[in-house]
Amino acid sequence: MHVIFLHGSPASGKHTVGVKLSELIQIPLFHNHLAVDTAKSLFAFGTPAFKRMRATIWRSAFTEAAKADQSFIFTFNPESTVDPALICELHSTVESAGGRVHYIHLVCSRESMLDRMDNASRARFGKLTDPGLFQAIESQGGFDFPSLPEALLVVDTDSHDPDAAAALIAKAVGAARSDA
Repeated sequence: MHVIFLHGSPASGKHTVGVKLSELIQIPLFHNHLAVDTAKSLFAFGTPAFKRMRATIWRSAFTEAAKADQSFIFTFNPESTVDPALICELHSTVESAGGRVHYIHLVCSRESMLDRMDNASRARFGKLTDPGLFQAIESQGGFDFPSLPEALLVVDTDSHDPDAAAALIAKAVGAARSDA
């Protein structure tokens, strides 16, 4: 079982690349907004109830996938409402079942990130679409998060379109899997 853990700032291309990667390597994409949007349907973002519900969904997904030996792709935007210990717990869940987590860091320029914010596809998932709001959240420390484990690969989505990014990730994960 392998989890490809795509992480990066808002609008770095996590969902777009994740969809392409899922199609390419034929494993499911568990987009983090599936949990975020579900929790937001009942509770305001960042409230204690929201954070507990989102964490419960993530834990359940990782636990059940590990039990079923089901590889998947997960997207994650490091931000301050997530308890860093939860990420460690999810990682441990996979490893304790004999699986591996492959961290892939997607990066892009600040200009690209802000330009991409108002893409219609972002609104569909209730994602952050207002560059001004992003900057306000950022200035208040809303995207502060401790470093994640070392990335297997860093992909610049300014330099690689989604298909090329997916191909790079597939190659890197394939090589890591054969080293296991």
